[in-house]
Formats: sequence, C-alpha cells, structure tokens
Amino acid sequence: MIEQKNEIQEFMIEQLPEEQDIQDIVYNLMADPNLAAINYFNDFSDKSLDISAISNDENEETGMFCSESGQMMAISTHALHHHLEIDPQQATEILVSRAVRKMLCFGAVPEAISSFLYHINIADPNGQFIAAGAKKGLENACKKFDIKLTDRKIRFDYFSAHGPVYPTIIISIMASVPDKDKMVTHSFKDKGNNIFMIGKSYDDINSSEYLEFYHEISESSFPVFDIDVEVKLQSVMKKLIQSGLLSSANPVSKGGLFFTLLRAGMPSGFGFDITSDAEIRKDAFLFGEAMGRIVVGVDPKKVDEYVDLMSSLKVPFFALGHVTKGEIRIDDESFGYVDKMIPAN
Repeated sequence: MIEQKNEIQEFMIEQLPEEQDIQDIVYNLMADPNLAAINYFNDFSDKSLDISAISNDENEETGMFCSESGQMMAISTHALHHHLEIDPQQATEILVSRAVRKMLCFGAVPEAISSFLYHINIADPNGQFIAAGAKKGLENACKKFDIKLTDRKIRFDYFSAHGPVYPTIIISIMASVPDKDKMVTHSFKDKGNNIFMIGKSYDDINSSEYLEFYHEISESSFPVFDIDVEVKLQSVMKKLIQSGLLSSANPVSKGGLFFTLLRAGMPSGFGFDITSDAEIRKDAFLFGEAMGRIVVGVDPKKVDEYVDLMSSLKVPFFALGHVTKGEIRIDDESFGYVDKMIPAN
C-alpha cells in the first residue's frame, strides 16, 4: 500500500515581523552557498553568454551547442528535494516549470525531458509513493507544456550505504533554438533600460533561501504555484521573443527578485533602481520565490510597443525601475554598487 508521509508543517508569514533590515538580509544571503557569487554552480557568471561564439565544440560552459546539422540546441539539468516526500506530484511539476521557464527566457523551445529519482527505495511504501507521484507530475507537466517524456519515464538509484540522503528528483531538459538572431541573454545590456516584471508579486516567502538561510526556518509549504499560469507564461514569452522587444530576460528563482536582478547586473557591472510594491511586504517582494514570474529588460525606445503587446496578451505585468551604471537602489535607498556590494558612503 502506498502511503503519504506527514503533512508539511504550516508556516505563516505573519510569524515574522514585517519590518526587516533589508541591508542585513542582503549581506547575510550573500554568504548563502546557494547564492554566493563564488558558487560555480549557479548563474553568477562573470561572463555573459556570447551567442556568436557558440559552435559544435562549445557546450560545457553555456549549455548551448550546434548539432552537426546546424540546429542550435540547449540543455540544462535541474534538481529538487523540497517536499518530494510530501507531495511528489506538485514538487515535480514545480521542477519542470522552473526548467521550462529558464529555457524560454533564452528563446529556446523545450522539446524533451529525461528524469532520475535519486536515493529512492522502490521496495519501500514511501519510495513507491514518491515514484508514483513524481511520474504523475512529470506526465502532467509534459502534457501541459507539450514536451516529450523519455520512454522509461523515470530512472531510479538507491544504495543503502549512502546514509541519510534526501530523496531527490533530477531532470535534464533539451530544447531547440528556432532563431539564433532572436536569442535573449540574462544580463542587462545598457544603462537606462527599463525593467519590468511579468507576473504577480505575493506575500509569500515559503521554501525560500531567505526563510531557510536567514531565518533558519526549514519547514514551510510550497511557494505560490499554478501550472496553468506557467503555461500562459510560456505562450507570452514565445511572443515576446519573436517580437524582438526584450534586451534581457530572467526567471525569478533562488534568492527571489533581488538576486535575480543581481544575476542580471553582475556580468556587465550594471546596477538597478527599483520601487517595491506598497501592498506587498518588502521582504516577500525582494526575496520571496513565488513561481510564474520573469524579469525583463526593455530598451526605452521599445517601451510603448512592449506595453501595447503585453496589454493585448492580458497577463499581469508592472514596471520595476531601470538599469543603472552600477549602483543598487531600492525605494530611494542605496545598497552600494554591484561590483562591491558594500554600502555607499
């Protein structure tokens, strides 16, 4: 009999005071191994992707390559262990949605997914529960996003000598790039470019690096997530990429909005000047990791056309601010400069 483990411990954002020292949060999170700039396994690259340099023999650093036929392809790998033992279906749908959103921001079209469940004992009822839920989540997500799933669905690995290891699902996603000339990279391009958020902000910090690393609260539910919103976002991004209106695009991911903007600024040394939403807690606005959000850069000359297109697509979006020469400002408060990340005098 397949049985579910205990429910996720409920965390309410009201348990934390609304007034937080944002500067202290930023400098503490810079030491988070999942966010630190010296971590080679995240997006804090000191070099932006050079599309023109991609060739048959260059795929290790960028995850992008050209096949022998000349078709440009992209591949990336993603993993998740959060809540896999509680709700493996939703956990897997979240993982696939994150992978798809990241590909869409480059202008790539996801084509196929392979998956791997690590440290799952399929002979154990809990292992069977995880495997069944993950399989259902993969099938549902792939159907929603129109992505092929490998014939074996899920591969397994289990070795008792590993010791206490969280069950983890790992997926590899392959995508095609229809038009190399319309590809978009994650880095800010020019001072003065407008910054927009596509999607909504929420009073949500569940399962965020901010909650787990800064407040040391490891038990919370899923971040805000709706797979139908993700599917709509997929359609919107395809139209935006095709329009050529974007100068940069980044999925809001680990570290929330603040670290998404930081990832966009670091390659070229640009900063950002943004205004938070008065109706959303500032810590949730900056560090929450709710799903279904993408940050885009738009040249000022293209803003009117961008706004017209977004209005016609009937999806929520709003202006965040603009790209600066290097200073980071939030609600008229300086947070120093992107190359130093120390308070300005």
